[in-house]
Amino acid sequence: GLADARVPPRLLLAAARQTVLSGKPARRARGLGGWANRWPLKAIVAQRARKQIAAKDPQGHYPAASAIVDIWERHGGNALQAPDVIDRILSSGTARNLLRVFRLQERLKANGKQAGAAPARRVHVVGAGVMGGDIAAWCALKGLTVTLQDQDMGRIAPALKRAAELFSRRLKDPRQARAAFDRLIPDPAGDGVPLADVLIEAISEQPEAKRALYRSLEPRMKADALLATNTSSLSLETLRAGLSRPERLVGIHFFNPVAKMPLVEVVHADGDAGEAQARACAFVGQIDKLALPVRSAPGFLVNAVLAPYMLEAMRSVDEGLTPQAVDAAMVAFGMPMGPLELADTVGLDIARAAGEELAGGAAPPHCLADRLARGDLGKKTGRGFYTWRDGKPVKPEGSPGGAPPGLARRLIQPLIDATRQRVDAGIVADADLADAGVIFGTGFAPFTGGPLHYQGSDRPAPAGLAGPAVQ
Repeated sequence: GLADARVPPRLLLAAARQTVLSGKPARRARGLGGWANRWPLKAIVAQRARKQIAAKDPQGHYPAASAIVDIWERHGGNALQAPDVIDRILSSGTARNLLRVFRLQERLKANGKQAGAAPARRVHVVGAGVMGGDIAAWCALKGLTVTLQDQDMGRIAPALKRAAELFSRRLKDPRQARAAFDRLIPDPAGDGVPLADVLIEAISEQPEAKRALYRSLEPRMKADALLATNTSSLSLETLRAGLSRPERLVGIHFFNPVAKMPLVEVVHADGDAGEAQARACAFVGQIDKLALPVRSAPGFLVNAVLAPYMLEAMRSVDEGLTPQAVDAAMVAFGMPMGPLELADTVGLDIARAAGEELAGGAAPPHCLADRLARGDLGKKTGRGFYTWRDGKPVKPEGSPGGAPPGLARRLIQPLIDATRQRVDAGIVADADLADAGVIFGTGFAPFTGGPLHYQGSDRPAPAGLAGPAVQ
């Protein structure tokens, strides 16, 4: 009973007009909906809904969901009969911080709206691994013609398979999914290079290999084409060596998984005129991602703040805590997943590389070194801190236990400190943009308003952050 009729789009307005003018009474939904509003089924449904909410938000960081159930159960869904509930939600710290996050998101969106920047039509991606293949698929999904280059079709085929799954999942119309797949063109020979408006390099993190690739690409590129690297740690200054036009190499750093992570870091070097960065930001906005300008430095912003956070979590495992207990403490804090599950997802080899770059030569935690020695790299090998099956970590049933009071505070503080250091060093323009980058690049608990806002606020610490307030 939710819809009166189904009509072709070309007849939509005429059908709606006819429906309104017919004077027929509104139809009512049939089935369980009517019975669910009657006692005792209503109480049962409400209790079940509260359990589902508690499972997703056990600490009650987001009060609106349970309030909706209360208003439906006790006030027939009429919020006007529960002004105290509405006032309590609207005046809550969560509401204020979520409004802040919305405004930060709008600021990032504005970065992608560069006046005068011509939209890209063709993209060439070099490297069909997980990142390169998924970047290519996302660009094709967003309507661009994409050529994907690697050494042979055997390396490109897995990326095409993942792309087909993405298109069928995101585009319910099979014709649209087919059209997106047709826009993604395997290109082992690199024939798409001279036609591309944007070229994205996504090969291994080896400076000389990247520079050799640029030397082969640059003579074949259009004069006005943008050259971008998806490097997660190498400096632009290092990669630009040998280019005849070094100023047009910028960083466009996506996060894994590309289809889910909204943030893209747009990396510039000191002394850049800004034209290439503006074009890169416009491209990021064109493909419906959030562009965060950052200055070239090890780890940029997001990886630089994640590395000490994940390393502190690994040191906790060295001290005898289970990975499940460590991760549970941070999920209770409000993170979308724990740091060790995140490390497994990123890849323990990638986590080690980022840690070495940012840890000043400190030895890696034993738990990380042992797993790397066994070849257990996380999700991509099926085993890391967890065993992975069907793309999900296998965790023991029941309460993880074993986490000491204040563990979440201990783990989150290095991330907060690193964020502040990035702002002080001018890697990111200001504290608000740093908060936005960490929220949209790591999933940092949105109800806090971001790490620096959380540290500077006088709100009580969330559950799991036992101890004195963060100063």
